[in-house]
Amino acid sequence: MTDAKRPLFNLPPAAAPATREFVFTSTDFERVRKLIYKHAGISLSPVKQDMVYSRLARRLRATGIKSFSDYLDRLEKNSDSQEWEKFVNSLTTNLTSFFREPHHFPILADYLKKHAGKRPLKIWCCAASTGEEPYSIAMTVQEALGNAASNVSIIASDLDTNVLATADKGVYAADRVEKMSPEQVKRFFLKGTGNQEGYVCVRPELRRMITFQRLNLLDPSWSVRGPLDVIFCRNVMIYFDKPTQYKILSRFAPMLNPEGLMFAGHSESFLHAADLFRSLGKTVYELARKPG
Repeated sequence: MTDAKRPLFNLPPAAAPATREFVFTSTDFERVRKLIYKHAGISLSPVKQDMVYSRLARRLRATGIKSFSDYLDRLEKNSDSQEWEKFVNSLTTNLTSFFREPHHFPILADYLKKHAGKRPLKIWCCAASTGEEPYSIAMTVQEALGNAASNVSIIASDLDTNVLATADKGVYAADRVEKMSPEQVKRFFLKGTGNQEGYVCVRPELRRMITFQRLNLLDPSWSVRGPLDVIFCRNVMIYFDKPTQYKILSRFAPMLNPEGLMFAGHSESFLHAADLFRSLGKTVYELARKPG
């Protein structure tokens, strides 16, 4: 599946000690909440204080900074763009799996079959995480359209550069594909051997369908351009407050083709943006107002 001499993955870092080695006050936590909200739009719940400590304590160790106060001072002075990126990566939650919320993929397949012959189709997965969702989209495209799949392009973006690196490699522990059918696994993955035994790699033809890139949904301009036929924005909005959600949705709307679809997560509802998007059921949305 690739050069066996070149490692495809890295072992996770050792777990942090159970006892706290740094003072972490409620003031420190509030500063973190304000910084991540301002920079990434993420609204951290007050119950996330222990999680924040655990993740950012690793950054203190890595930088040699001795206190949260000093670390946050460094960020606020904006003197280190690389550390900003690592700060955001540390606080980004990435929970995903292949064909997660599976009811969406037959709907996507039907849409593709209906529209594929009319024009090239463009799909944006705006929370790619470690790649399982965009690859699931690509597999659905292949299964629905066969040779016509070349008429579809997929853009997969995420705020977290670490997970994007994993997604771009397309290498996963074999147990990640256990819930998929044997036929799908055989068609879309290569099985690792030797020092890669226990891992699978997404086949190159599937990987070539997807362009991975970093994108912050709060940035004033996006590298992704419309018109788009499908937007997958699943289990992303739950991290934003309602005003931030509405701001992002108001930018999605003009990018979507009049007949396009937007897919949301099972716990997400956009009733507060009914002027922008109308629910079709099963957390699938279309434009509330179509041009013409």
